[in-house]
Amino acid sequence: MRTDAEPPRDCSHCPRLGAFIAGWREREPAWFNAPVPTFAPAGGDDDARLLIVGLAPGLRGANRTGRPFTGDFAGTLLYETLTRFGFAHGTFDARPDDGLELVDAAITNAVRCVPPENKPVGSEINTCRKHYLTPTLERFTNLEAIVTLGTIAHQSTVRALSLPVRALPFAHGAVQDAGGIHIFSSYHCSRYNTNTGRLTEEMFVEVFRRVREFLGE
Repeated sequence: MRTDAEPPRDCSHCPRLGAFIAGWREREPAWFNAPVPTFAPAGGDDDARLLIVGLAPGLRGANRTGRPFTGDFAGTLLYETLTRFGFAHGTFDARPDDGLELVDAAITNAVRCVPPENKPVGSEINTCRKHYLTPTLERFTNLEAIVTLGTIAHQSTVRALSLPVRALPFAHGAVQDAGGIHIFSSYHCSRYNTNTGRLTEEMFVEVFRRVREFLGE
């Protein structure tokens, strides 16, 4: 495992995010309140053939629990779908100690710290990509597929692969070859997107069905 792919608890690269987390440490000292580490497969980094890239930790989700997509609605939909297609096993109970394990897959975020109003600014996205997303992609040497959840995660991933965004634009359901790694794009599985109908459970499931078919059983 590349140790430089994970930010320290007191990462100081983005002052605005650091100040926001510091405020929540005072308000909720029992919460994780730190950059959220990548959730790696149980078998180790070499087993990861799929990487899911989200936007950033949710305030009362991963920022509270310390595990990507754990503690909010988006995680329930994501982990149920991963389990359905064999990318996870065990019982998801929205807790980092629920025993759920990933199989051949890993999960990370384009921005590791929770941003105010869930909206990271461009400099924070660029900084986190340089220091952590790019090393994370390099950490998993056997990657064959990446699922990008939303435009920001998609564009940051494409840039981390040193490819032009204009050549690989975001579109839900798109599958694109990014230099040997296939990128599967999806709208983010947020409650807002599902409540407004922008993303249905069927649409989300279909993305992972195609990933499963691509990677094989």
